[in-house]
Amino acid sequence: MRVTNTSTNRKFTSGINDVHSKLIKSFNKISSGKAYEAAADSPLDYYEGKKIDNQFLDTVSKLSLITDVKNRLYEQEMGSRSVQDILSKAKIKVEYAASGTNNSSDATVQTVRDDLLQKQQSIVNELNAQFQNCYIFGGNDLSTTPFTLSEDGTTLTFTHQFPGDAAATDITMELKEDGNGGYTFDISDPAKLLQAMREQGRVDIGYGNIANKNTLLDTYTGGINLLTGLNSDTLNAMTDAEATAKIQERLDKSPLGLIGSAIMTMNDHIDDLKNGTADCEAFSKEMAGIMDEMTLTEHYVSTVYSDLGNKYSLLETTESKLTLTKQLLTEQYTDKLGADPYEAIMEMYSYQYSYSAAQQVATRLFQSSLFDFMR
Repeated sequence: MRVTNTSTNRKFTSGINDVHSKLIKSFNKISSGKAYEAAADSPLDYYEGKKIDNQFLDTVSKLSLITDVKNRLYEQEMGSRSVQDILSKAKIKVEYAASGTNNSSDATVQTVRDDLLQKQQSIVNELNAQFQNCYIFGGNDLSTTPFTLSEDGTTLTFTHQFPGDAAATDITMELKEDGNGGYTFDISDPAKLLQAMREQGRVDIGYGNIANKNTLLDTYTGGINLLTGLNSDTLNAMTDAEATAKIQERLDKSPLGLIGSAIMTMNDHIDDLKNGTADCEAFSKEMAGIMDEMTLTEHYVSTVYSDLGNKYSLLETTESKLTLTKQLLTEQYTDKLGADPYEAIMEMYSYQYSYSAAQQVATRLFQSSLFDFMR
């Protein structure tokens, strides 16, 4: 039997390559913090780690989404509060104009009328508010400016692009006399308006059960829903006929409807004052009736405001739970797949010393012999 340097070198090369491979793995273990690189190292722990990975990514994704939804809900909440505040101030102006000491002067009534026109436009501006280039009261359509109001405050146009449609649809609501001494909105397309108000934006953000969409949080509130105080759940529970009638009733008594009614009543009273045919007592009674309706409408708007506040509170609670879940998953992952840093460093140094010693042996071992050239 003949032993040559070639056969010895071959075995030594295999051994030193193995030590080098282990050294590289120890480096990777320190840099990544993972105890295992592949499923073969520890199949059960590795796949358990993958499961934790998926849960962690899902939690992080929901946390990221919650931040955006929270901001949007906060803007909606502030918008509804502003609408309620504008309505309250409008009621004070109506009360001022109804006073017997003020309603006999056409200039005074006209000043109040002009102020109410500005308040109407302020409400529309709130309904057209944006967050990150999205219209917060646009419902499912976040890219189309939802509302425009005519200069005289009598015609409100709602513009909405429905899913699947190539272009946006305009729905006009013109305030007209109802023939009974009051005012009502003439809606150009009640069916489309109902469709828009029934839209929902339920999102899986860790609240509710994704298997049952009704348990998920509805993060959309349309501008007409705010004005009428009718949310999508309420309208979806009604028949089309019931819902359409309810929308008409609430829209007539909405902030824009009541302020518009006050403006139109004032216009008539101003003309009568100029013609010398004004009945100031009758005007005061009409204004008093509008003020009473405004008080009820404030309640409807405040209900939407409270509902948005409750949703925001739920999001904060959900965010806290998800943050805790994220921390627990991180700890669980470390326990399952995390490498002990001290152990990993000691292992790295051990392989580093072994590899350095092997390299020194190699300089002496790898020398050619006469037998290496003989066959």
